[in-house]
Amino acid sequence: MKKINKTLKAAKVSRRSVLKGAAAAGAVAAIGPWYIPNAFAAPVVNVLMWSEYLPDSVVEKFKEATGITINHTTIGDNDDIIAQMKAGNGKGFDLCSPTNMKGQAWSNLGLLQAYDMNKINTSAVNPGMLSVGERDWNFGSGSCWVPQLWGTESIAWRTDKWSPDGLPSFGDIWEPNGDPELTSNFMMGRTYSMMTGCGIWMHEKGEMDFWSSYKSEDNMRKVWDQLTAYCISKKSNLNKFWKGADPQKQGFTSDGVIVGQCWDGPITSMRAAGEPVAYRTTDEGALAWVDGISMSVGAENIDEAYALINFSFTPEIGAETVNTIGYNSAIIGASDLYSQETKDKTAFVYPGETLANLNPWPAEPQWFLDLRAEYANKFQTA
Repeated sequence: MKKINKTLKAAKVSRRSVLKGAAAAGAVAAIGPWYIPNAFAAPVVNVLMWSEYLPDSVVEKFKEATGITINHTTIGDNDDIIAQMKAGNGKGFDLCSPTNMKGQAWSNLGLLQAYDMNKINTSAVNPGMLSVGERDWNFGSGSCWVPQLWGTESIAWRTDKWSPDGLPSFGDIWEPNGDPELTSNFMMGRTYSMMTGCGIWMHEKGEMDFWSSYKSEDNMRKVWDQLTAYCISKKSNLNKFWKGADPQKQGFTSDGVIVGQCWDGPITSMRAAGEPVAYRTTDEGALAWVDGISMSVGAENIDEAYALINFSFTPEIGAETVNTIGYNSAIIGASDLYSQETKDKTAFVYPGETLANLNPWPAEPQWFLDLRAEYANKFQTA
């Protein structure tokens, strides 16, 4: 052992560089022997994806391993994905990253193509999450969706201004229990998300049957009429609506927000950087989602797209992505390679058995999306 350590030291090879090299080798091997770079053209892959999902280090390693340049167009929500894909009938993008519950909204658009699953290392992916693609994203020719990252939406707060009594509640942004710091202009959220969180809170209090709103238009109107009236009555609490990750961060750093309904990734990464913020699952159970990868019907760089998927579907790259951006990986074995900081974050955000109490976003049919947009607009413009 001393001889080995001495040799490594003489060669100026650190343990970190050894692990880094092994990780890169594992990721390269996973790309697949069928990918052969074009010697006569600079290969590219055009990706329409959430802003944080391709860390610079991953982009650089992918190019180093394959020679492929990633052209990353960022989006802030699922409506952006659909709008940009519709604008060119899928042309201009090879891959996009819709969220699991949006399958019905995509089913009749004709913008996605089914995967050749023989070209994807599906054994590397959480099988329960992978099955969502076959169940909700098979539009007749096979699955159009594979999982990449999962996360939650719950309550975040400025730790130097306020703290919940135990686990936070979705109700904390609506009724802050007389806290003198939380009187008006103190909270933020995404319109329909914060209304959904409010509905779950009211459901748990026995004030409505919130989940019935997904079953029919009549049910939805009954539930969301009540819900929207309540949210409008509390609108003086609102500091800002957010759309995307960066506005959430700015809410806490520069806009005066004290409490918000937010995604886990932006806030946990802020906390890791030393900002006085925290994020935790709610007493009612955080809203949970899975973001996947889908191939555009207009994809022009298909081999390069499969190469990026398989590169991403390795424990090493899955872990590196999560350690950088703060969400959670759908890749088997990635959690074994999480940094200690990431493991500590997970234990704080989901204490005890709370991971078993999450609320998965239900599938959203188009009639539901249309009505929800109507109610969200009423709240936003009130």
